[in-house]
Amino acid sequence: MSAYYNEFDPHAAQWLRNLISAGVIAPGDVDERSIEDVRPDDLRGYTQCHFFAGIGGWAYALDLAGWPRDRPVWTGSCPCQPFSAAGKGAGFADERDLWPAWQHLIAQCRPPVVFGEQVAPAIGHGWLDRAFSDLEGLGYACGAAVLQASGADAPHKRDRLWFVADSERGERSGPYGRTNGRVGRQQQSVPRDTPWPDALAILRALDDGLPRNVAGTDAARNAIVPQIAAEFVMAYTESRQALAVAA
Repeated sequence: MSAYYNEFDPHAAQWLRNLISAGVIAPGDVDERSIEDVRPDDLRGYTQCHFFAGIGGWAYALDLAGWPRDRPVWTGSCPCQPFSAAGKGAGFADERDLWPAWQHLIAQCRPPVVFGEQVAPAIGHGWLDRAFSDLEGLGYACGAAVLQASGADAPHKRDRLWFVADSERGERSGPYGRTNGRVGRQQQSVPRDTPWPDALAILRALDDGLPRNVAGTDAARNAIVPQIAAEFVMAYTESRQALAVAA
């Protein structure tokens, strides 16, 4: 049940190792190479693989959603800079557009389920059309939604594109977790009026081994909101259960 985490940034990679040691996310190995240097054979033996892993948001989200750690899945949040409204808008011409590298690994290893995330403006650049065309060409059924961080009571919108690719064709999945219809909160809460530096200090109460500097701030800012990802995962799980019952 070992997990694989691929994260190029050394600060975020160390954060991952500390979260693994603390038992917050699934045990596994952290690979600091660029995804472009990862080969299919490197992934043999891993049950779950997390690419562009950041500080473990997807792994934590799967736990929140009740996804068993021994159930195969891949996740990834490709770099957003080529498509972000705050970037230069170079799109596919930007060298940080790493979907082709991830798609190559998916094509070679054929994981049964892939979850991913990207900034919403990427849709306008054709990012989702390209990804779905690639995945559907591999035999995956795909779905997507744009969800906001405010859906998990965050004090900002943070529109993100969430997608799933499924090759399992409707098999019944295992149990999943909810608390009164919402994701169970296992993290510390932060009041809405908390200044950003203070919020980071609260969220990083777990010793991550990082100094409170720009690198640590960037890691948190670039992370997904696990509670929203968990809602998306649970919606997928419920839809597959419904399809299995209907069949």
